[in-house]
Amino acid sequence: MNVRRVRQNSGRSTDVQAGSQPAATATLAERSTLSSEAEPVLGRGQARANANIALIKYWGKADEDLIIPTTSSLSLTLDGLSTRTQVEFLAQSYGPDQLTIDDQPQGGKALARVSRFLDIVRRRAGIDAPARVNSYNTVPYGAGLASSSSAFAALAGAASAAAGLDLGRQELSRLARRGSGSACRSLYGGLVQWQAGSDDASSYALPVESDMDLALVVVLISGQEKQISSREGMRRTVQTSPLYRAWVEQSRLDLQDALKAIQYEDLEALGAIAEANAMGMHAAMLASRPAVCYWLPDTLSAMEAVGQIRAEGLPAWGTMDAGPNMKVLTSGAQAVRVAEELRGRLPGVNIQVHRPGPGLEMLGNEGAHSGTAGVERA
Repeated sequence: MNVRRVRQNSGRSTDVQAGSQPAATATLAERSTLSSEAEPVLGRGQARANANIALIKYWGKADEDLIIPTTSSLSLTLDGLSTRTQVEFLAQSYGPDQLTIDDQPQGGKALARVSRFLDIVRRRAGIDAPARVNSYNTVPYGAGLASSSSAFAALAGAASAAAGLDLGRQELSRLARRGSGSACRSLYGGLVQWQAGSDDASSYALPVESDMDLALVVVLISGQEKQISSREGMRRTVQTSPLYRAWVEQSRLDLQDALKAIQYEDLEALGAIAEANAMGMHAAMLASRPAVCYWLPDTLSAMEAVGQIRAEGLPAWGTMDAGPNMKVLTSGAQAVRVAEELRGRLPGVNIQVHRPGPGLEMLGNEGAHSGTAGVERA
């Protein structure tokens, strides 16, 4: 029996019987093509996903390896905050993965994180090939605008297609979760609930049916990468904050109340719950030891401005994730006016209106490129 030894991207090797291939690899071989650089390619996939902003937050993991959250969460997928990714699995069976983000070659932690995710896809598909990944974003990276949600949702779609996997939405949601928890929600458009579950099979997102006219006004305080990553911030909060368990219990109640508000199309109730849930999360962060604080001075100014315009009768409720930027939940009908009022109170701050956006979109192979469709600069 002839056996050849091949090295996986992670550095591990495996025995493969000469002349034999897993079924998924055979399927890929049948549709082998050439990349733009004339390198043999086993398969290619391209996908686009939009970022989502949580209204009931995800903060803390019950299982860090599988990324099983402590609590279920609720989000709104937005237009205009997107990632478009192309993945090619190369015909060679050895060598490193390659990653470019916005035309900039990546190494270090970014490449390692993507390679770990691709290893999951490779194992599932039964292939052993390095990948070339090209990704373009309209989301500032690491600034609290959920860039990882769109990034890993798009990567899950593109990589699974390139590997010849035919996955349904629920399976793709579970797969995207392994890259970034919030990415599982970006498989769907509009309002989405991530069911925490208790294991890999039961932790995934589902769409929440609603006819509510919603929008989020993004107050971009800073597009700079934050000093404390979300993963580290979560870990520190879970392990050291005396307020964390109380927030977890309240968050479960908040989710029930938020779903009820959606059922009755009660924007005022939904906004109040979302704002309180976010403030409770940040209170737990601040009580961590040492404290986890993502706010900047202008963040406090934005909070005050949101309270002012709400007191004047506009529907506006603030929410924030792991970053300094404020997202303001409002009605679609009042979104432009809310943005104008905030701009008047926050001179020089970049303020954008984002409407509900679609879920994961599988694309053709005409080549990934950047774009800004879906952003309103009211």
